[in-house]
Amino acid sequence: MLKRIRYCGIGFIAALLIAGCSAPALPEATATPTRTPAPLETATPVPTSTPTPQPATPTTTATPTQTVVEATPFPLDVNPLTGEQMESAEVLESIPIAIKISNSPEVRPQSGLNSADLVFEHLAEGNITRFTAIFYGNQPERVGSVRSGRLIDLEIPAMYNALFGYSGSSAGVKERIRNSDLFPTYIAAPDFGVGQPYFYRVPQPGKAFEHTLFTNPTVLRKLADEREIGDRPEFSRLMAFSEAPLDGGMPVGYFEVNYLRNVCTAEWTYETTTERWQRKTAGVTHKDYLTGETLTAANVVIVYANHVESDIWEEMIGDRSRWKLSIEIQLWGTGPVLVFRDGVMQNGYWERHERDHMLTFWVSEGHPIPLKPGNTWFQMVPLDTTSEEIQEEQAEIKALRFTPQGVVPFRR
Repeated sequence: MLKRIRYCGIGFIAALLIAGCSAPALPEATATPTRTPAPLETATPVPTSTPTPQPATPTTTATPTQTVVEATPFPLDVNPLTGEQMESAEVLESIPIAIKISNSPEVRPQSGLNSADLVFEHLAEGNITRFTAIFYGNQPERVGSVRSGRLIDLEIPAMYNALFGYSGSSAGVKERIRNSDLFPTYIAAPDFGVGQPYFYRVPQPGKAFEHTLFTNPTVLRKLADEREIGDRPEFSRLMAFSEAPLDGGMPVGYFEVNYLRNVCTAEWTYETTTERWQRKTAGVTHKDYLTGETLTAANVVIVYANHVESDIWEEMIGDRSRWKLSIEIQLWGTGPVLVFRDGVMQNGYWERHERDHMLTFWVSEGHPIPLKPGNTWFQMVPLDTTSEEIQEEQAEIKALRFTPQGVVPFRR
């Protein structure tokens, strides 16, 4: 059982790159802060103009009159990934667990997503998406199906000091992981000899063999303990949380991120009775297999970041023109962000300047955008993503569509 509290935490705030109320600079393609080889092409794409009307262009708004309380560390019984007070601090005396989860239509409904503190949805190949879910406050009995890692998974586990569990990867991604500072201690995958009991098959009628692999945070934490990394981490940078939202913002009752229509369109509707966002995928209510309940979120955050094709082949089908390159999503530096909570959209920018920093969200220097206590979904999109209203302007509550585009081609 969780208790709600009003709390704000931003640990060890460094000097911000964006001062005052100026609009945020687009994220620079800076050198990646890891031992991973830099991408061969890191040109920052020039954003195209957003089609008229322009309801959601992410720009910094004026400094709000309602400011957030001064930054302090979290109490030991407050989950730093959700801002929620736990019944006991003992729940948090362990390492967060990151798990790679498929979003193929064949695997829905997935197991364990509603128990995740954070979920990142990102482009894989051909505009299909995958999830990286972070589990800290909850330990569902099963998570999956578990699939292969991507380049973004060199960054996400580092943000949360998490052990990363996944199954397989392309040769190029595997080599990047092997050369990263996550390897071998923070990596758990059959690729590197981690099999049963940490990963196990759960055959299901009508599902292909590759969709039957599962794990859970409990068994992966046992592995972390064996490796002597299972203790509570010290988070060097914290997100802000508050029961009360910022003043202002745009009321929004529905929005969608149209990664791939009829296959991977993420749809979010604000439910006023529960005060949470409810999810559909491609028009179908998205549920958790373990509970049968609809996936919901206290916060949904659209993160604009530089997406660059690498030289790594992920999928080779037919002639060379149909081969798919792995996408590097450059989650470092700063970039535009849209934060959705309490039926309102807030413009701002995100930051991550150090390897072990979480993403944090701001309207201007010294004025963070507080998340609502609870779980958060991150919708990762390229910088050139367009937006449009999809209902009459006279309507009191707006509905918005975001169409991801602007992946920088390899050797552009």
